[in-house]
Formats: sequence, C-alpha cells, structure tokens
Amino acid sequence: MKDLQENLSLTQKTQPNTSSSPKLTVLKMVALVLLIKAVSIQGSYAQDPQFSQFFSAPLYLNPAFTGVTKEHRFIANYRNQWRNIANGYVTYAFSYDYNMKDARSGFGVMATVDKAGAVGMGTTTVGLLYSYKIKLTNNWMLTPGLHFAYGSRGINRDKVVLLDQLSYGNTATATNDPLIYSIKNTNFFDVGSGLLLYNKTFWAGVSAFHMNKPNLSMIGDDSRLGMKTSVHGGARIRLYNGPFARRITPSIAPSFIYKQQGNIKQLDLGVNFHYDPIMVGVWYRGMPSRKNLELNEVSQDALIFLLGMKYDRYKIGYSYDVTISSLGPTSGGAHEVSLAFNFYNPNRRKPKMKFKDIPCPTFLLEN
Repeated sequence: MKDLQENLSLTQKTQPNTSSSPKLTVLKMVALVLLIKAVSIQGSYAQDPQFSQFFSAPLYLNPAFTGVTKEHRFIANYRNQWRNIANGYVTYAFSYDYNMKDARSGFGVMATVDKAGAVGMGTTTVGLLYSYKIKLTNNWMLTPGLHFAYGSRGINRDKVVLLDQLSYGNTATATNDPLIYSIKNTNFFDVGSGLLLYNKTFWAGVSAFHMNKPNLSMIGDDSRLGMKTSVHGGARIRLYNGPFARRITPSIAPSFIYKQQGNIKQLDLGVNFHYDPIMVGVWYRGMPSRKNLELNEVSQDALIFLLGMKYDRYKIGYSYDVTISSLGPTSGGAHEVSLAFNFYNPNRRKPKMKFKDIPCPTFLLEN
C-alpha cells in the first residue's frame, strides 16, 4: 500500500521548469505508466484496512458477531493512519445489528469507506449480515454467520494532474490524454463467513472474507483480492469473586487476533483493564516470529494504547498506534475512535420459545 501511495503521488506534479514539449511528453508518459501500473497491481497486493480496536468493530471482524447483543446496536469507527505522511489512509465503518431472539437470529448491515493516495483511490462497500445462534449447553453458544456485500473501487480523476495540464503555473481544466480515461471504477460482489463459540467468560472465532476473491482491476485485466482469514479469541476475567457484593467489579480482558491475507500475516495481542465506567488497554501488533528478509529485522508494526468510557448506553473508545516499524515515529502513527450505542425496549415481550441468550464478553465495557 505504501508503494501504491508513492506511485499515485507522482501523478500530482508541480510547476514544470521547462516548456520543452519532448520532455513534458516523456514525463507525462512516465506518470501515466506509474498510475496504470499501480491500479493494475492493487488487487493482487491490496490489504484490507484494519482497526486497532477490533473488539469495537465486531461485525468487521466476524459476521458471526451479528446480533450478539441485547437487542439493537449501532457502531461507528474512524481511523486516520500516517497523518504526517501526505495523503495517508482514512477509514470509516458503520454498522447496525439486531438480535431477533424469537428466531435465534441476528440481522445486520455494514458500510465501509477507505481512502488513500494522492488521487483519492478508495473503496466503498455495503453489506448485509446474518447469524444463527445454536445453544450447545446452558453455558456455551455456537454462532455461524454470513456476509454478502457489494462494493466499488476507483480513483478521483479530478485530483489527477498530468503535465499537459500545466503551463507556467496554470492548470488546464482537463487533460487531453486518452490513457487516463482507460482507468475505470470497478464494482464487485464480496462474500464472507464466520463462526463464533462463546460463554460468559471466554470467546473464540474464525472468519473468512473475500471468499470469492473479487476482481478489483480498473483497467480490464484480472486482479483478484486475496481472501482474508483470521483466528481470534479472548476472555473477560473478573478480578474479584469474593463473598461480598461489590457495586463495581474490576476485570481484565486479554485477547488476540491472528490474520492472513495473501502473503501478509499479522498478530495483534494485548489486554484491556475494565473498571466501570473506564477502560484502558495496551496492545502489540506485528509478527515477532517472522523476519523481514530484505532488512534482516523482526517484522513489527505498532504499540497501541487505548482509553475507553461508558455512559449509560453509550460507549466511546480512543486509541493511538505508536509506530515501531522501520517507518518510524515520523509517520504520525494512527488515531482511532469508536462509538457504540445500544438501545432496546425494556417492555418488549419475551420470546415464546424457551431460549435464553448467553452474553458475550468481548465488547467495549459491556458487562
């Protein structure tokens, strides 16, 4: 993705030093070649945007989390990565899901928007999610889930400035080069699935996205997005189980996620400390057992620090990624904000069937 951003940035040229037509033509062709090359390989080497607060983006992590809540839930996520680098990455995610207890099912909808690069290369997806709850015992629940999405990927041509548009500091309204118009936005379908096993204390899941490997090429060739798989799990451990009742019981929530997309592998692990209404956490992201062969160093990415708070049915979390890779602190790290709102009808009739939900311990400040 970094190489892609650098290639696209080359298409935004400053004022030329000369009006020599041959030189302008050569530079213009170089810019176009880089742009076309970038959009032709972006499917093969693309990696999904990620959220450090993955436990606060449950539907993005695993469709089996759909409806694993009291009734209604709305979540918004925002991530701004490498803000000190021009044209960094900005990602938004919005989700709504509903627990239909009568049908032992969860229904949801999720939208994501990801923008990167000097020419505004972006991907937008909107998807539907479904899960079904299978009660294994009085304490354990198994939930399979599905995700069907429709997406669009493209660039903003208004941000592409080629050298035939520049003349002594003046910018023409449009380029006359037909090659830029050979790059077209592409639409695609996407399929994902997941499985979740949990009780009141422990949870574990697996998920797979882009199972159909959609073609993301914008120049008419075959450029498939690699399937993303992940294994994740954790626990919510209360720190007091004594004989006396306590209004607030502190707890810790260690968890992890291991994921792979194409040849890219990554491990996130850490722990959150809960003391209602406050939560703090520290996390590590990287692949410490794998070395970067080119740089002969351990592959590491970031340390993540988290602060969260709960107020009534609202939950908000803020995290900051401290870059520990070779990119260094000059990148500006990543800022991330999550907001969740749970709403339900306390007078809602109880389901007719004898089915009692088991609360899942994963989500931000839920008890």
